[in-house]
Amino acid sequence: MTRPDPRQTAALSAALSGAVDLSGLKARAEAATKATTAPAAAPSGDGAAPTGSFIIEVTEETFQAEVVERSLQVPVIVDLWAEWCGPCKQLSPVLERLAQAANGAWILAKVDVDANPRIAQLFGVQSIPTVVAIAGGQPVEAFAGAQPEPQIKQWLSALLDALRDRLPGIRAAEEGVDAEEEPLPEPEDPRFVAAEDAFEAGDYDAAIAAYQKILDEEPANEEARAALAQVRFQARAEAADPSVVGRADTSPEDVDAQLQAADVELANQRIEQAFKRLLDLIRRTAGPDRDRARTHLVELFGLFPAEDPVVAKARRDLASALY
Repeated sequence: MTRPDPRQTAALSAALSGAVDLSGLKARAEAATKATTAPAAAPSGDGAAPTGSFIIEVTEETFQAEVVERSLQVPVIVDLWAEWCGPCKQLSPVLERLAQAANGAWILAKVDVDANPRIAQLFGVQSIPTVVAIAGGQPVEAFAGAQPEPQIKQWLSALLDALRDRLPGIRAAEEGVDAEEEPLPEPEDPRFVAAEDAFEAGDYDAAIAAYQKILDEEPANEEARAALAQVRFQARAEAADPSVVGRADTSPEDVDAQLQAADVELANQRIEQAFKRLLDLIRRTAGPDRDRARTHLVELFGLFPAEDPVVAKARRDLASALY
């Protein structure tokens, strides 16, 4: 939900780089009983992953072959997640979509931390989702928390640019896409490109205006609607003073403080607390104040997939609070 904090990302990457002995899982894998399922495909000779294997499920037993050895050819992006983690359900589909689009220039390795606690311990994971980039057998970059798709694209692009000359599989995969003579993808909509560029540059006013213009022209454009909600939230969350949460707790009648506090809580992955704060505000207000709280809550719902269970429950609670 938040853009990566450069200080947090740098600290996490520095803590991992050169300090994690990934070979520690190798002996464990060799000693483990072989799984009854078919063995994972080994990286192909030219370094590019076979079609259909751009997204893999990894366990402690397969980590050495699927992550460490693959990372000698292409970056392997490790997604550390759990079934109970709401932000993970927001981040994972984005990573999966981008992995398929990359066509083997990098591999997405999904790790269920509940089933594979040793891997999480290996990276010193303190919260999930956590994403770690492995290259040449070592962690090189990382970030924690669900991030906006444009920011993830920027992170991946910078990672590939930095590693392209060191890992042969990146260029092989990229050139392989061109050599197939497949139909060229449709050109990107310049309106979205301009909006995304403004968002990545931190010019939220320009991004909001660009997405709103698309919606004015195409009211049913759900991609623009979702992006607009994301940018508006990002702008509010970055401008909010974290101390507003304490002020809101002691001043329940302060509607502005309650709305800002909900944004801060959501930006810090306290999703249920943010929803509860706004639901409580709706229950104890009326008229314009209640409308503001309801509109704000519905806008926050738009930041999540419609099927998210936390959002589904909050929607039911909203209906109950209103009627």
